[in-house]
Amino acid sequence: IRVCGVKMITENEKLEDKVPNKLLAIELTQCLKLKTLTFSHPVEFIYNPLEYAYDMHSNFIHKFCQTTKRILFLGMNPGPWGMSQTGVPFGQIAAVKDWLQVSGEVGRPEIEHPSRQVTGLNCTRSEVSGQRFWGFFRELCGSPEVFFKHAFVHNLCPLAFMSSSGKNVTPLELKAAERRSLYSICDESLREVVQLLQVEIIIGIGKFAETRANSAIKGLEHNIKVTSIPHPSPRNLGCKNWPQDVRKRLEELDLLSVLSPEHS
Repeated sequence: IRVCGVKMITENEKLEDKVPNKLLAIELTQCLKLKTLTFSHPVEFIYNPLEYAYDMHSNFIHKFCQTTKRILFLGMNPGPWGMSQTGVPFGQIAAVKDWLQVSGEVGRPEIEHPSRQVTGLNCTRSEVSGQRFWGFFRELCGSPEVFFKHAFVHNLCPLAFMSSSGKNVTPLELKAAERRSLYSICDESLREVVQLLQVEIIIGIGKFAETRANSAIKGLEHNIKVTSIPHPSPRNLGCKNWPQDVRKRLEELDLLSVLSPEHS
């Protein structure tokens, strides 16, 4: 299975010397490189929301990533009912519509799995991970502006992988050689994002993201702290009190006040 084409930046969108456009340019380069890769069993379907949901993804970045960011929350790759639908990391529909208030056009992948169809903000399924993630920060921060003043959310890999049954295939489940090629491209892009945003701390959303971040930033001149919070997925059985665990971790990192309305 080959990654489908990329149609991100049109001729009318000149890449000005601004943070959001530079970030989109990094992602475009990443997608063009990923397009050269092929993936074998168990991967049968590949979605790239940075392509078919580019309009909404671009609106998200232009709205919330106008400046450098001290904190980068790093996810793994899109889920079927979150970013695959909206182009927003952990983009559970209600959170995107009601709290982040991001809108835009969403197209369709070139080849869709019949049980994983993309309907954008009309999707009636809810991503639990996104509901937990954005729900937590909605309660902590009050408004998106408080969260995004010092923080941003980015996925290591923009591609969603699915098996013939429609089951999510994580990067860890790819063949070893395919995984190495994927990581090489995604790690390079992450380094560029971290340098562009002048990130001081990367918080992996799950241990996998923390591991990849540590690998990616090796060799960078400035010192960047890398840590993690538990992944909000219901499949993470070791985290039964996710909001409490995340609050405790942010407190340990001395970031709770930074992400609170009082600090802003």
